[in-house]
Amino acid sequence: MACAPTPPTNAVPAPPALDEFQRIARFYAPLAAGAPGAAGLKDDAAVVTPTPGHEIVVTADALIEGVHFRSEDPPDLVARKMLRVNLSDLAAKGARPFGYLMTTALPVRCGDDWVERFAAGLARDQAEYGVSLLGGDSVATPGPIALSVTALGELPAGTAVRRGGARPGDAVLVTGTIGDGALGLLALGGALPALDAAACDRLADRYLLPQPRTRTGPALRGIARAMMDVSDGLVADLGHIAETSGVGAVIERDRVPLSPAARAAVVADPACWEAVLGGGDDYELLLTAAPDDPRLDAVRALGVPVTAIGRVVAGAGVAVLDAAGRPVPIARTGYRHL
Repeated sequence: MACAPTPPTNAVPAPPALDEFQRIARFYAPLAAGAPGAAGLKDDAAVVTPTPGHEIVVTADALIEGVHFRSEDPPDLVARKMLRVNLSDLAAKGARPFGYLMTTALPVRCGDDWVERFAAGLARDQAEYGVSLLGGDSVATPGPIALSVTALGELPAGTAVRRGGARPGDAVLVTGTIGDGALGLLALGGALPALDAAACDRLADRYLLPQPRTRTGPALRGIARAMMDVSDGLVADLGHIAETSGVGAVIERDRVPLSPAARAAVVADPACWEAVLGGGDDYELLLTAAPDDPRLDAVRALGVPVTAIGRVVAGAGVAVLDAAGRPVPIARTGYRHL
């Protein structure tokens, strides 16, 4: 169910049946039930107390209609994607998520039915990931839907994994598979005609509903020397690690793990490698670690593959090589917001 189309400028849209505070009480307050410090969303702020000996990790991301999700995307999936992309950032620091603040700016065309489905999506993922709504804001806007989450997690003091710890000789590794998110957006737009419907659906599911690695991230504390999630594109995000760490990096393209559907896409059209390497929306973990660290076996035992795809080198920038060791030109290394 998408929000209704924007009415003509000379039309007077019908107001939602519930006002702002009624919406909060009906749809959002249940998401804060039992959350320590949330006060049932009846106060101006939450009070959060970390576990003794732990630090709080805070991250924020915004999703804008027409940029990060499509107007026709179901509201429950929009909500879940909004929450999951923030949980992915916490996982990349090695943190365990526990709560979030949310701001919604909705046009009047988003009625109570839309909000009800949106809240139902949040409730489903709160149960899955063990987080609660702690507060936020709800406003109206004449523009596109604008959503923002500030997510909170915690970890033992001094154990957060940053971008800046990579060193020459490290292996470059990724969790899961790469390219499904960007190819999923293409599939939703009908731009992968060589794939059958089942493969397109699998890719679209990965775009619509990312899988944050909230168990794998904390397990990589003390193993990963540098880590972040792949949101803007594999090459671009590895470039962020390389720049922050003052090193260079090499990706061996044919070692990048692909799902069967993504593999079929690049076999049918090698130009799809551009989306795989630079399209983003994967929300897998990208890390560097000592080569052949035996502790990685225990991380893999959690059920998510961790694959070596390259190495950290002295210098700067990111190079992508084919199976013969030749440089692969990449016109689009990743998404840029500005």
